[in-house]
Parts: sequence; C-alpha cells; structure tokens
Amino acid sequence: MRVVARSTLTGFIQNRVPRGERRLVTEHLQAWFKLVKAARWESSAELKTQLRSASIVTAQRVVFNIKGNEYRLVAGINYQSHAVFIKWIGTHAEYDKIDVSTVQHEEGRYGNLSD
Repeated sequence: MRVVARSTLTGFIQNRVPRGERRLVTEHLQAWFKLVKAARWESSAELKTQLRSASIVTAQRVVFNIKGNEYRLVAGINYQSHAVFIKWIGTHAEYDKIDVSTVQHEEGRYGNLSD
C-alpha cells in the first residue's frame, strides 16, 4: 500500500508528542508504516484478517491502534489504488472527541512538513 502522507507521522511526532515519549512513539509508527507499506489489501475484510485490532468504520475508513491503543490513527483507504490516506492521528483521549467518520486531515495540526 502507498501511505499518504508520511510527513504527517513525522509532524505528529515533532509537534504533538511529548519529548520524552517521541522515541517510543516513533518506533510504533515506523512499525505501523512498514506493515501497511508491505500490505496489499483488496478489502477491509483482508485488512481485518491481518490486523484484528483495527476498527473498520466504513468500507473506506479504518482506525488503527498505535502503541497499545495509547494513540489512534484514522485512515481513509482506497483498496483499488492501494492507497492509505492518513486523516487524523492523536491520543486516545483526543480520539474520543472527534467524529471518526468525518474527520479530515488538518495540515496545521501536524506542522507544514513536506513528503
């Protein structure tokens, strides 16, 4: 799968993760990125088979648990073009305050980094 945009992960770590947690959160996000990049899911059912902890919101929207569910990553997925679009990432507490089915990427939330 192609992940759009990896810079969101970097910006999130630099701008939203406390300095003392950055190394560990970076490791977990790198593991997630590596797993998703290697995947070739054709449907949400295939994704769920590989990642049982993922929550399927709609056929094109998935929530991934990061770092033991301490963080949540909301992604839009286009299975036909094998693309994963990072819509939102934050703490579990922040996640409880959003509408996961409609949340969209906000550039300012993660900084203005380029891919």
